[in-house]
Amino acid sequence: ENGTRCVLSSVSEFPEGFFTPQERKDGGIVIYFIIILYMFLAVSIVCDDYFLPSLEIISECLGLSQDVAGATFMAAGSSAPELVTAFLGAFVTKGDIGVSTILGSAIYNLLGISAACGLLSSVVSRLSCWPLFRDCLAYTISAAAVLAMISDNKIYWYESAFLLLIYGCYVLVLCFDIKINQYLMKKFSPCCTCFTKAMEENEEQQPLVGWREESGPLIRQQSRTDSGIFQDELDYSQLSTSLHRLDEISEDHPNVFTMPEADMKRILWVLSLPIITLLYLTIPDCRRQFWRNWFMVTFLISAAWISAITYVLVWMVTIAGETLGIPESVMGLTLLAAGTSVPDTVASMLVARKGNGDMAMSNIVGSNVFDMLCLGIPWFIKTAFINTSGPIEVNSNGLTYTAISLICSVVFVFLAVHLNGWKIDKRLGTICLVLYLVFTVLSILYELGIIGNNPTRVCGN
Repeated sequence: ENGTRCVLSSVSEFPEGFFTPQERKDGGIVIYFIIILYMFLAVSIVCDDYFLPSLEIISECLGLSQDVAGATFMAAGSSAPELVTAFLGAFVTKGDIGVSTILGSAIYNLLGISAACGLLSSVVSRLSCWPLFRDCLAYTISAAAVLAMISDNKIYWYESAFLLLIYGCYVLVLCFDIKINQYLMKKFSPCCTCFTKAMEENEEQQPLVGWREESGPLIRQQSRTDSGIFQDELDYSQLSTSLHRLDEISEDHPNVFTMPEADMKRILWVLSLPIITLLYLTIPDCRRQFWRNWFMVTFLISAAWISAITYVLVWMVTIAGETLGIPESVMGLTLLAAGTSVPDTVASMLVARKGNGDMAMSNIVGSNVFDMLCLGIPWFIKTAFINTSGPIEVNSNGLTYTAISLICSVVFVFLAVHLNGWKIDKRLGTICLVLYLVFTVLSILYELGIIGNNPTRVCGN
């Protein structure tokens, strides 16, 4: 009657913790923070040692460019937690957890990860105009479709099928990406300087299959042992090689149990030895010659591990937030949004540090496009095959503000990159960080009912 709506607590979506609320307040919360930090380390190891190497071989076998690989396989693998969350929301919890998690973390994916890539990377990455425009346009269309579907609080089978059709069209565009890119560059290069620069760069560079030496435009074909994502063009090849301990090209990759030489890395290696051993026993290392042809198995199992680790991470963050008395609305827009997007953050930062800006940005925006598909798949299965008698009921409160925020964040990211000269550096990271903080503060004030007319409370409180 007073306009205040009731939302379920995030803790209700997870099992009970192994400490009582009083035990957590008496010091048990420290254990949760240790687990959170360890889960961050685990995701980094899975991405760096298994997920990205398998993506490298997949891209090499299919002849994918960096941006297409980032928008498809990389986005799908790093967004596996969102897919699991969407299925849980549709079939298990019967709530709006899938919609709220995916739409709530969209702004973090765009602005937060872009800020992390710019601020935490010591390498300035060049960006191409077409991949970013393509992915931003696809995300805007898919987000508008989702928001239009849930505006009446009901999802019908033909609406979810239309969402799958949109993603199918996006994949079709990616299949003919090179031809479309060449046509647009020829068509719009006279009036758009970014297309002209992209055309000049494409004449000199071969994505994922070659690199240009500093002394001249000589292009050398790489062998299967040194080609791909980890080997960057221009000035970044030596940095990438040193980061991955590939200074000497050998027939086989160093064992994961080889102790690093630096003291700090040795400490992290010892601390991460349990997870390294567990991953070594469960995932085939496709960087080694013996397991090289098992790259798809590596990709799928590593994506499953990413989902499991992210689930534990979000579980621990949720309980820690409840113990510290952080409001649900603040948790959902900050800690939980960042927690579910940890794989995207880690994967994008790893490739951005090696100069692969197109792959990093395509993963950031492409993951959001895939997240919309994550909503469409369980919705279609449930409405078309399981519960055909009626539509799915969803809660679309706050929809208008969400729509405005999503569209504005896409526009701001594109404009920020354009004004920054089509490169990822610390200045772009600072701009994205400021924009993210502004959007987050406004969203929190809106959820708390301080601005607008949308006050909320946790059910039962």
